[in-house]
Amino acid sequence: MTTLTFLGATGTVTGSRYLLEIHGHRYLVDAGLFQGEKELRLRNWEPFSVEARSVEAVILTHAHIDHTGYLPRLVREGFHGKVYVTPATKRLLSVLLPDAAHLQEEEARYANKVGSTKHTPALPLFDTADASRALSLVSAVPFATPFTLHPGCTLTFHRQGHILGAAAVELRFKGRGGEPTSLYFSGDVGRYAVPILKPPEAFPGATYLVVESTYGDRVHDAGDPREQLAEVIVSTASRGGVVLIPAFAVGRTQEILYYLREMEDDGDITLPPVYLDSPMAREATAIYRQWLSEHDAETRFVESEEEPFLPSNLRIVATVSESKALNALPGPAVIISASGMATGGRILHHLRHRLPHPQNTVLFVGFQAKGTRGRRILEGEATVKIFGEHVPVGAQIAHISSLSAHADREELLVWARQAQTPPQKVFVTHGEPEASQQFAELIRKELGWLCHLPHYGEQVNL
Repeated sequence: MTTLTFLGATGTVTGSRYLLEIHGHRYLVDAGLFQGEKELRLRNWEPFSVEARSVEAVILTHAHIDHTGYLPRLVREGFHGKVYVTPATKRLLSVLLPDAAHLQEEEARYANKVGSTKHTPALPLFDTADASRALSLVSAVPFATPFTLHPGCTLTFHRQGHILGAAAVELRFKGRGGEPTSLYFSGDVGRYAVPILKPPEAFPGATYLVVESTYGDRVHDAGDPREQLAEVIVSTASRGGVVLIPAFAVGRTQEILYYLREMEDDGDITLPPVYLDSPMAREATAIYRQWLSEHDAETRFVESEEEPFLPSNLRIVATVSESKALNALPGPAVIISASGMATGGRILHHLRHRLPHPQNTVLFVGFQAKGTRGRRILEGEATVKIFGEHVPVGAQIAHISSLSAHADREELLVWARQAQTPPQKVFVTHGEPEASQQFAELIRKELGWLCHLPHYGEQVNL
Protein backbone atom coordinates (compact mmCIF):
# COMPACT_ATOMS: atom_id res chain seq x y z
CA MET A 1 0.00 0.00 0.00
CA THR A 2 1.24 3.51 -0.83
CA THR A 3 0.04 6.65 0.95
CA LEU A 4 0.96 10.31 0.73
CA THR A 5 0.34 12.64 3.68
CA PHE A 6 0.44 16.42 3.27
CA LEU A 7 2.18 17.82 6.35
CA GLY A 8 2.81 21.30 4.97
CA ALA A 9 2.59 23.67 1.99
CA THR A 10 -1.23 23.36 2.03
CA GLY A 11 -2.97 26.73 1.94
CA THR A 12 0.44 28.35 2.39
CA VAL A 13 3.77 28.63 0.57
CA THR A 14 5.80 27.54 3.60
CA GLY A 15 6.47 24.39 5.60
CA SER A 16 6.86 22.09 2.60
CA ARG A 17 6.65 18.48 3.93
CA TYR A 18 5.22 15.38 2.24
CA LEU A 19 5.27 12.03 4.03
CA LEU A 20 5.33 9.10 1.62
CA GLU A 21 4.86 5.48 2.67
CA ILE A 22 5.59 2.84 0.03
CA HIS A 23 4.92 -0.75 1.09
CA GLY A 24 6.29 -0.23 4.59
CA HIS A 25 9.09 2.17 3.63
CA ARG A 26 8.69 5.70 4.95
CA TYR A 27 10.19 8.79 3.25
CA LEU A 28 9.81 12.53 3.73
CA VAL A 29 9.99 14.77 0.67
CA ASP A 30 11.11 18.22 1.87
CA ALA A 31 11.42 19.22 5.51
CA GLY A 32 10.56 22.89 5.54
CA LEU A 33 9.93 25.45 8.24
CA PHE A 34 6.56 27.14 8.50
CA GLN A 35 6.84 30.92 8.29
CA GLY A 36 4.44 33.84 8.48
CA GLU A 37 1.38 33.83 10.71
CA LYS A 38 1.74 32.66 14.31
CA GLU A 39 -0.70 29.79 13.74
CA LEU A 40 1.64 28.43 11.08
CA ARG A 41 4.86 29.05 13.01
CA LEU A 42 3.50 27.11 15.97
CA ARG A 43 3.34 24.01 13.77
CA ASN A 44 7.13 23.93 13.83
CA TRP A 45 6.94 23.11 17.55
CA GLU A 46 4.40 20.31 17.23
CA PRO A 47 5.71 16.74 17.56
CA PHE A 48 6.26 15.19 14.16
CA SER A 49 3.26 13.18 12.97
CA VAL A 50 5.15 9.86 13.10
CA GLU A 51 8.21 8.75 15.04
CA ALA A 52 11.09 10.60 13.45
CA ARG A 53 13.35 7.57 13.69
CA SER A 54 10.89 5.60 11.56
CA VAL A 55 11.59 7.81 8.52
CA GLU A 56 14.15 6.00 6.37
CA ALA A 57 15.22 9.00 4.30
CA VAL A 58 14.51 12.65 3.62
CA ILE A 59 14.58 13.91 0.03
CA LEU A 60 15.03 17.67 -0.43
CA THR A 61 14.08 19.54 -3.60
CA HIS A 62 16.28 22.56 -2.88
CA ALA A 63 18.04 24.49 -0.14
CA HIS A 64 15.54 27.23 0.79
CA ILE A 65 14.57 27.13 4.45
CA ASP A 66 10.84 26.68 3.76
CA HIS A 67 11.88 23.33 2.25
CA THR A 68 14.82 22.35 4.50
CA GLY A 69 14.73 24.32 7.76
CA TYR A 70 12.84 21.68 9.74
CA LEU A 71 15.54 19.06 9.14
CA PRO A 72 17.64 19.91 12.25
CA ARG A 73 14.48 19.72 14.38
CA LEU A 74 13.64 16.34 12.85
CA VAL A 75 17.14 15.17 13.77
CA ARG A 76 16.61 16.44 17.32
CA GLU A 77 13.44 14.32 17.45
CA GLY A 78 15.36 11.20 16.47
CA PHE A 79 15.70 11.04 12.69
CA HIS A 80 18.99 9.41 11.71
CA GLY A 81 18.45 8.22 8.13
CA LYS A 82 19.96 9.54 4.93
CA VAL A 83 19.17 12.94 3.38
CA TYR A 84 19.31 12.96 -0.42
CA VAL A 85 19.96 16.20 -2.33
CA THR A 86 21.67 17.43 -5.49
CA PRO A 87 25.40 18.26 -5.17
CA ALA A 88 24.87 22.04 -5.28
CA THR A 89 22.10 21.80 -2.68
CA LYS A 90 24.45 19.90 -0.39
CA ARG A 91 26.98 22.71 -0.66
CA LEU A 92 24.35 25.39 0.02
CA LEU A 93 22.98 23.50 3.03
CA SER A 94 26.41 23.67 4.64
CA VAL A 95 25.80 27.43 4.83
CA LEU A 96 22.03 27.69 5.30
CA LEU A 97 21.40 25.19 8.09
CA PRO A 98 24.10 26.51 10.49
CA ASP A 99 22.88 30.04 9.76
CA ALA A 100 19.27 29.03 10.51
CA ALA A 101 20.40 27.45 13.77
CA HIS A 102 22.35 30.57 14.70
CA LEU A 103 19.26 32.71 14.11
CA GLN A 104 17.18 30.39 16.29
CA GLU A 105 19.73 30.67 19.09
CA GLU A 106 19.99 34.46 18.74
CA GLU A 107 16.22 34.92 18.78
CA ALA A 108 15.94 32.82 21.94
CA ARG A 109 18.81 34.72 23.55
CA TYR A 110 17.25 38.09 22.69
CA ALA A 111 13.81 37.00 23.94
CA ASN A 112 15.33 35.98 27.25
CA LYS A 113 17.28 39.24 27.48
CA VAL A 114 14.31 41.54 26.95
CA GLY A 115 11.69 39.26 28.50
CA SER A 116 9.57 39.09 25.34
CA THR A 117 8.58 35.46 25.85
CA LYS A 118 5.92 33.52 27.69
CA HIS A 119 8.38 30.65 28.17
CA THR A 120 11.13 30.68 30.79
CA PRO A 121 13.62 30.30 29.40
CA ALA A 122 12.91 30.72 25.69
CA LEU A 123 14.55 27.89 23.75
CA PRO A 124 15.58 27.63 20.11
CA LEU A 125 13.63 25.29 17.85
CA PHE A 126 17.00 23.68 17.11
CA ASP A 127 20.63 24.60 17.67
CA THR A 128 23.94 24.47 15.84
CA ALA A 129 24.64 20.94 17.11
CA ASP A 130 21.36 19.75 15.55
CA ALA A 131 22.30 21.45 12.27
CA SER A 132 25.70 19.80 12.33
CA ARG A 133 24.17 16.36 12.89
CA ALA A 134 21.73 16.99 10.05
CA LEU A 135 24.55 17.91 7.67
CA SER A 136 26.39 14.69 8.53
CA LEU A 137 23.44 12.73 7.08
CA VAL A 138 23.41 14.49 3.69
CA SER A 139 24.33 12.58 0.52
CA ALA A 140 24.47 14.05 -2.98
CA VAL A 141 22.77 12.48 -6.00
CA PRO A 142 23.49 14.08 -9.42
CA PHE A 143 20.73 15.27 -11.73
CA ALA A 144 19.22 12.70 -14.12
CA THR A 145 20.82 9.77 -12.27
CA PRO A 146 18.33 7.17 -10.94
CA PHE A 147 19.16 6.16 -7.38
CA THR A 148 17.71 3.11 -5.62
CA LEU A 149 15.98 3.97 -2.33
CA HIS A 150 14.91 0.39 -1.78
CA PRO A 151 14.54 -2.55 -4.18
CA GLY A 152 11.90 -1.58 -6.72
CA CYS A 153 11.93 2.15 -5.86
CA THR A 154 14.14 4.74 -7.54
CA LEU A 155 14.70 8.44 -7.03
CA THR A 156 15.70 10.81 -9.85
CA PHE A 157 16.38 14.55 -9.57
CA HIS A 158 15.42 16.80 -12.51
CA ARG A 159 16.71 20.36 -12.90
CA GLN A 160 14.23 23.09 -11.97
CA GLY A 161 16.18 26.34 -12.29
CA HIS A 162 14.59 27.98 -9.22
CA ILE A 163 17.89 28.42 -7.38
CA LEU A 164 21.26 26.72 -7.63
CA GLY A 165 20.75 22.95 -7.29
CA ALA A 166 16.94 23.12 -7.29
CA ALA A 167 15.27 19.93 -8.46
CA ALA A 168 12.02 18.18 -9.09
CA VAL A 169 11.80 14.74 -7.50
CA GLU A 170 10.66 11.73 -9.50
CA LEU A 171 9.95 8.50 -7.62
CA ARG A 172 9.25 5.26 -9.48
CA PHE A 173 7.91 2.17 -7.72
CA LYS A 174 5.42 -0.67 -8.08
CA GLY A 175 1.80 0.18 -7.37
CA ARG A 176 -0.89 -1.78 -5.55
CA GLY A 177 -1.19 -4.44 -8.23
CA GLY A 178 2.48 -4.46 -9.12
CA GLU A 179 2.01 -1.98 -11.98
CA PRO A 180 4.73 0.65 -12.59
CA THR A 181 3.82 3.88 -10.77
CA SER A 182 5.53 7.25 -10.70
CA LEU A 183 5.12 10.19 -8.34
CA TYR A 184 6.54 13.56 -9.37
CA PHE A 185 7.13 16.48 -6.99
CA SER A 186 7.67 19.74 -8.82
CA GLY A 187 9.48 21.44 -5.95
CA ASP A 188 9.67 25.14 -6.79
CA VAL A 189 9.53 25.65 -10.55
CA GLY A 190 11.97 28.26 -11.86
CA ARG A 191 11.48 30.76 -14.65
CA TYR A 192 12.33 30.81 -18.32
CA ALA A 193 14.56 33.40 -20.04
CA VAL A 194 16.12 34.75 -16.85
CA PRO A 195 19.84 35.16 -16.21
CA ILE A 196 22.33 32.89 -14.45
CA LEU A 197 20.68 29.46 -14.15
CA LYS A 198 19.58 26.97 -16.76
CA PRO A 199 15.78 26.87 -17.29
CA PRO A 200 13.59 24.20 -15.68
CA GLU A 201 13.27 20.85 -17.40
CA ALA A 202 9.73 20.21 -18.62
CA PHE A 203 7.45 17.88 -16.67
CA PRO A 204 7.86 14.51 -18.45
CA GLY A 205 4.61 13.03 -17.17
CA ALA A 206 3.88 10.75 -14.20
CA THR A 207 1.10 8.75 -12.61
CA TYR A 208 0.72 11.42 -9.92
CA LEU A 209 1.95 15.03 -9.82
CA VAL A 210 2.41 17.26 -6.77
CA VAL A 211 2.81 20.79 -8.15
CA GLU A 212 3.51 24.16 -6.58
CA SER A 213 1.19 27.13 -7.18
CA THR A 214 2.94 30.10 -5.54
CA TYR A 215 1.99 32.38 -8.45
CA GLY A 216 -0.82 30.21 -9.77
CA ASP A 217 -3.24 33.14 -9.88
CA ARG A 218 -1.12 35.78 -11.58
CA VAL A 219 1.38 36.66 -14.28
CA HIS A 220 4.62 38.47 -13.51
CA ASP A 221 5.09 42.04 -14.63
CA ALA A 222 6.23 42.00 -18.26
CA GLY A 223 8.60 44.92 -17.68
CA ASP A 224 12.37 44.57 -17.81
CA PRO A 225 13.48 43.95 -14.20
CA ARG A 226 16.85 45.52 -14.87
CA GLU A 227 15.22 48.75 -16.04
CA GLN A 228 12.84 48.73 -13.08
CA LEU A 229 15.71 48.21 -10.66
CA ALA A 230 17.64 51.06 -12.24
CA GLU A 231 14.60 53.34 -11.97
CA VAL A 232 14.21 52.66 -8.25
CA ILE A 233 17.90 53.32 -7.61
CA VAL A 234 17.96 56.55 -9.63
CA SER A 235 14.76 57.97 -8.12
CA THR A 236 15.87 57.15 -4.57
CA ALA A 237 19.34 58.61 -5.19
CA SER A 238 17.70 61.84 -6.40
CA ARG A 239 16.15 62.17 -2.93
CA GLY A 240 19.46 61.40 -1.25
CA GLY A 241 17.97 58.18 0.09
CA VAL A 242 18.95 54.56 0.56
CA VAL A 243 17.43 51.64 -1.33
CA LEU A 244 16.94 48.85 1.20
CA ILE A 245 16.42 45.43 -0.41
CA PRO A 246 15.25 42.51 1.73
CA ALA A 247 16.55 39.66 -0.42
CA PHE A 248 16.67 35.92 -0.09
CA ALA A 249 20.33 35.10 0.48
CA VAL A 250 20.22 32.31 -2.09
CA GLY A 251 18.89 33.20 -5.53
CA ARG A 252 17.53 36.75 -5.36
CA THR A 253 20.72 38.31 -4.01
CA GLN A 254 22.77 36.82 -6.82
CA GLU A 255 20.31 37.95 -9.50
CA ILE A 256 20.27 41.51 -8.15
CA LEU A 257 24.06 41.64 -8.07
CA TYR A 258 24.13 40.27 -11.60
CA TYR A 259 21.81 43.01 -12.87
CA LEU A 260 23.83 45.69 -11.05
CA ARG A 261 26.99 44.33 -12.68
CA GLU A 262 25.28 44.43 -16.10
CA MET A 263 24.05 48.00 -15.56
CA GLU A 264 27.54 49.11 -14.70
CA ASP A 265 29.08 47.26 -17.64
CA ASP A 266 26.58 48.79 -20.07
CA GLY A 267 26.80 52.28 -18.57
CA ASP A 268 23.07 52.43 -17.79
CA ILE A 269 23.50 54.34 -14.53
CA THR A 270 26.18 55.51 -12.16
CA LEU A 271 25.84 53.08 -9.29
CA PRO A 272 25.94 54.45 -5.76
CA PRO A 273 27.80 52.36 -3.19
CA VAL A 274 26.22 48.90 -2.82
CA TYR A 275 26.47 47.10 0.53
CA LEU A 276 25.90 43.36 0.85
CA ASP A 277 25.06 42.85 4.51
CA SER A 278 24.39 39.13 4.91
CA PRO A 279 27.08 36.60 5.83
CA MET A 280 24.95 33.84 4.32
CA ALA A 281 24.40 35.76 1.08
CA ARG A 282 28.13 36.41 0.86
CA GLU A 283 28.90 32.70 1.12
CA ALA A 284 26.05 31.74 -1.20
CA THR A 285 27.33 34.18 -3.83
CA ALA A 286 30.76 32.56 -3.67
CA ILE A 287 29.10 29.16 -4.17
CA TYR A 288 27.18 30.46 -7.19
CA ARG A 289 30.48 31.63 -8.70
CA GLN A 290 32.07 28.22 -8.13
CA TRP A 291 29.27 26.23 -9.79
CA LEU A 292 29.62 27.50 -13.34
CA SER A 293 28.32 24.16 -14.65
CA GLU A 294 24.89 25.22 -13.40
CA HIS A 295 24.94 28.53 -15.26
CA ASP A 296 22.99 29.17 -18.41
CA ALA A 297 25.17 29.36 -21.52
CA GLU A 298 23.96 32.93 -22.11
CA THR A 299 25.12 34.21 -18.73
CA ARG A 300 27.38 37.17 -19.39
CA PHE A 301 30.92 37.57 -18.04
CA VAL A 302 31.41 33.85 -17.37
CA GLU A 303 33.16 32.90 -20.61
CA SER A 304 35.48 35.87 -20.25
CA GLU A 305 36.10 34.79 -16.63
CA GLU A 306 34.94 38.15 -15.34
CA GLU A 307 33.12 38.24 -12.04
CA PRO A 308 29.33 38.25 -12.73
CA PHE A 309 28.27 39.17 -9.20
CA LEU A 310 30.66 41.94 -8.20
CA PRO A 311 29.88 45.46 -9.38
CA SER A 312 32.86 47.72 -8.68
CA ASN A 313 30.96 49.70 -6.04
CA LEU A 314 30.12 46.58 -3.99
CA ARG A 315 31.15 46.59 -0.34
CA ILE A 316 30.96 43.33 1.59
CA VAL A 317 29.84 43.88 5.18
CA ALA A 318 31.66 41.30 7.25
CA THR A 319 31.14 42.06 10.93
CA VAL A 320 28.27 43.04 13.21
CA SER A 321 30.00 46.34 14.00
CA GLU A 322 30.29 47.11 10.27
CA SER A 323 26.60 46.32 9.88
CA LYS A 324 25.66 48.65 12.73
CA ALA A 325 27.83 51.37 11.19
CA LEU A 326 25.49 51.40 8.17
CA ASN A 327 22.93 53.14 10.40
CA ALA A 328 24.96 56.33 10.01
CA LEU A 329 25.43 55.86 6.27
CA PRO A 330 24.11 58.80 4.23
CA GLY A 331 22.45 58.25 0.88
CA PRO A 332 22.55 57.59 -1.92
CA ALA A 333 23.34 53.91 -1.37
CA VAL A 334 21.93 50.43 -1.82
CA ILE A 335 21.82 47.94 1.06
CA ILE A 336 21.02 44.28 0.30
CA SER A 337 20.32 42.16 3.36
CA ALA A 338 18.46 39.02 4.43
CA SER A 339 15.87 37.73 5.11
CA GLY A 340 13.78 38.11 1.99
CA MET A 341 10.43 38.28 3.81
CA ALA A 342 11.83 40.45 6.62
CA THR A 343 11.17 37.71 9.17
CA GLY A 344 14.62 37.80 10.78
CA GLY A 345 18.28 38.59 10.29
CA ARG A 346 20.15 41.85 9.80
CA ILE A 347 17.45 43.33 7.55
CA LEU A 348 15.33 43.99 10.65
CA HIS A 349 17.90 46.39 12.09
CA HIS A 350 18.06 48.26 8.79
CA LEU A 351 14.28 48.42 8.52
CA ARG A 352 13.95 49.81 12.02
CA HIS A 353 16.42 52.54 11.13
CA ARG A 354 15.41 53.33 7.50
CA LEU A 355 11.69 52.55 7.29
CA PRO A 356 10.39 55.77 8.92
CA HIS A 357 12.13 58.15 6.49
CA PRO A 358 10.48 59.16 3.17
CA GLN A 359 13.73 59.67 1.24
CA ASN A 360 14.42 55.91 1.46
CA THR A 361 12.91 53.06 -0.58
CA VAL A 362 12.25 49.51 0.62
CA LEU A 363 12.31 47.32 -2.47
CA PHE A 364 10.82 43.81 -2.35
CA VAL A 365 12.06 41.37 -4.98
CA GLY A 366 10.45 38.06 -3.99
CA PHE A 367 7.22 36.51 -2.79
CA GLN A 368 6.00 37.74 0.59
CA ALA A 369 4.03 35.07 2.42
CA LYS A 370 0.85 35.96 4.26
CA GLY A 371 1.53 37.04 7.83
CA THR A 372 5.16 37.99 7.25
CA ARG A 373 6.49 41.43 8.03
CA GLY A 374 7.33 41.91 4.36
CA ARG A 375 3.73 41.18 3.32
CA ARG A 376 2.37 43.66 5.87
CA ILE A 377 4.68 46.40 4.63
CA LEU A 378 3.84 45.63 1.01
CA GLU A 379 0.10 45.76 1.75
CA GLY A 380 0.42 49.26 3.16
CA GLU A 381 0.31 48.94 6.94
CA ALA A 382 1.14 52.24 8.63
CA THR A 383 3.38 50.65 11.26
CA VAL A 384 5.11 47.31 11.71
CA LYS A 385 6.47 45.73 14.85
CA ILE A 386 10.23 45.19 14.92
CA PHE A 387 11.98 44.01 18.11
CA GLY A 388 8.88 44.87 20.12
CA GLU A 389 8.80 48.44 18.79
CA HIS A 390 6.11 49.86 16.49
CA VAL A 391 8.01 51.38 13.58
CA PRO A 392 6.19 53.84 11.27
CA VAL A 393 6.31 53.15 7.53
CA GLY A 394 7.37 56.42 5.95
CA ALA A 395 9.70 55.14 3.23
CA GLN A 396 8.67 54.55 -0.36
CA ILE A 397 7.65 50.91 -0.91
CA ALA A 398 8.39 49.22 -4.23
CA HIS A 399 8.02 45.71 -5.60
CA ILE A 400 9.50 44.12 -8.74
CA SER A 401 7.53 40.90 -9.19
CA SER A 402 9.50 39.89 -12.28
CA LEU A 403 12.53 39.34 -10.05
CA SER A 404 10.76 36.41 -8.43
CA ALA A 405 12.43 33.00 -8.76
CA HIS A 406 9.03 31.29 -9.07
CA ALA A 407 7.33 30.54 -12.37
CA ASP A 408 4.10 32.46 -12.78
CA ARG A 409 0.74 30.99 -13.88
CA GLU A 410 1.61 30.91 -17.58
CA GLU A 411 5.12 29.55 -17.02
CA LEU A 412 3.75 26.79 -14.80
CA LEU A 413 1.34 25.87 -17.57
CA VAL A 414 4.17 25.79 -20.14
CA TRP A 415 6.14 23.54 -17.76
CA ALA A 416 3.22 21.14 -17.28
CA ARG A 417 1.71 20.91 -20.75
CA GLN A 418 4.85 19.31 -22.21
CA ALA A 419 4.08 16.05 -20.38
CA GLN A 420 4.36 13.02 -22.65
CA THR A 421 1.71 11.22 -20.62
CA PRO A 422 -0.91 13.05 -18.50
CA PRO A 423 -1.06 12.28 -14.78
CA GLN A 424 -4.02 10.40 -13.34
CA LYS A 425 -4.24 13.00 -10.60
CA VAL A 426 -2.63 16.33 -9.72
CA PHE A 427 -2.21 17.59 -6.16
CA VAL A 428 -1.93 21.39 -6.14
CA THR A 429 0.09 22.66 -3.17
CA HIS A 430 2.56 25.37 -2.08
CA GLY A 431 0.27 28.32 -2.65
CA GLU A 432 -2.12 30.53 -0.75
CA PRO A 433 -5.73 29.30 -1.12
CA GLU A 434 -6.80 31.59 -3.96
CA ALA A 435 -3.62 30.95 -5.96
CA SER A 436 -3.94 27.17 -5.60
CA GLN A 437 -7.64 27.20 -6.43
CA GLN A 438 -7.19 29.31 -9.54
CA PHE A 439 -4.27 27.24 -10.79
CA ALA A 440 -6.21 24.00 -10.26
CA GLU A 441 -9.08 25.43 -12.30
CA LEU A 442 -6.62 26.46 -15.02
CA ILE A 443 -5.15 22.95 -15.20
CA ARG A 444 -8.63 21.42 -15.44
CA LYS A 445 -9.65 23.86 -18.17
CA GLU A 446 -6.47 23.90 -20.27
CA LEU A 447 -5.15 20.36 -19.80
CA GLY A 448 -8.19 18.39 -18.68
CA TRP A 449 -6.33 16.89 -15.73
CA LEU A 450 -8.01 15.81 -12.49
CA CYS A 451 -6.91 18.12 -9.67
CA HIS A 452 -7.16 17.99 -5.90
CA LEU A 453 -6.29 20.63 -3.31
CA PRO A 454 -5.18 18.72 -0.20
CA HIS A 455 -5.69 20.08 3.29
CA TYR A 456 -3.17 20.08 6.15
CA GLY A 457 -2.65 16.57 7.47
CA GLU A 458 -4.66 14.89 4.70
CA GLN A 459 -3.59 11.38 3.70
CA VAL A 460 -4.38 9.94 0.27
CA ASN A 461 -3.97 6.44 -1.11
CA LEU A 462 -1.99 6.19 -4.34
